[in-house]
Amino acid sequence: MQTIDVHAHILTEETIRLLQREAPKVGPKLSNIDDHFATLEVAGNLYRQFPRGGWDLERRLQDMAAAKVDVQVLSVSPQTFLYAQPAAVAAAFARIQNEQLAKLAKARPDRFLAIATLPMQAPRQAADELRHAVRVLGLRGAQIGSNIAGKNLDDPELEPVWATAAELDAFILLHPINVAGADRLSSYYLTNLIGNPLDTTIAAACLVFSGVLERYPALKICLAHGGGFVPYQAGRFVHGWHVREEPKRKLAKPPTESLKRFYFDTIVHSKQALEFLVGNAGAERVLLGSDYPFDMGMPEGVAQVRSLSVSAADQSVILGGRARALLDTASARTFA
Repeated sequence: MQTIDVHAHILTEETIRLLQREAPKVGPKLSNIDDHFATLEVAGNLYRQFPRGGWDLERRLQDMAAAKVDVQVLSVSPQTFLYAQPAAVAAAFARIQNEQLAKLAKARPDRFLAIATLPMQAPRQAADELRHAVRVLGLRGAQIGSNIAGKNLDDPELEPVWATAAELDAFILLHPINVAGADRLSSYYLTNLIGNPLDTTIAAACLVFSGVLERYPALKICLAHGGGFVPYQAGRFVHGWHVREEPKRKLAKPPTESLKRFYFDTIVHSKQALEFLVGNAGAERVLLGSDYPFDMGMPEGVAQVRSLSVSAADQSVILGGRARALLDTASARTFA
């Protein structure tokens, strides 16, 4: 059985050159490069200690071997979503990156699968790009941010994206970006430690209570970083629906079934938390993830899953069995 990491980011030097050529003012740049890290700049924002594995394929393959990961599902570095930029720029960046992802997956199908990035500030273009990415490029779905430049995922304008993702049977990795409450989370790296799981939780709640998951029950959405606070607070969502009118406005029945439709990666940094997640969601809803190459990732994911007090069959499901089934359904609809 292959181990499959569904949460792994990449931004190669070739991609950087192409994006720079497309839009020099916002395109990514690497500086202060050494054997371990570089400084990444995107649209004027600096991200220090961008790990070498983010752009260096040889280092990536070495790290995959050390982590006992057979296959990575490649997705773009979230810094390059560019949802706040003009739609034309984001669309051009998405097409370039998606073609680069497809190129990598075709060159090493034994080690890489890939999911697209989309210009989500232009939902109809995003839906078209998803269709192109899956049907023409052979990608298996898309990575989507937890909000679109501050716009929650229940916005009615996003309906074409959800409809197309369901139609294509596409795998969707929901990843935090531009997190809520950043003004109060500026100390202690709280924008990541709290902000990331918080924003994922907001996104998930919006998809549940707006009825998106009821309208499109075929959607396959994986919540990054163990689902944020969703697994721990799902009971609060259900209770709130029963005792308050606000959660009922767009959702005619309790959110119990909608909540059960999510998938979760394993990035929780605690064996006990992962045991809870698997026990709560079921092994078939938990997928191996690492957040490679970032320092808040979890390279020991395979070892941690193998240490869980679950059956060997359930470990195999988490480590790659379920991911393979989910990703292969999208590829079955692909045509050149």
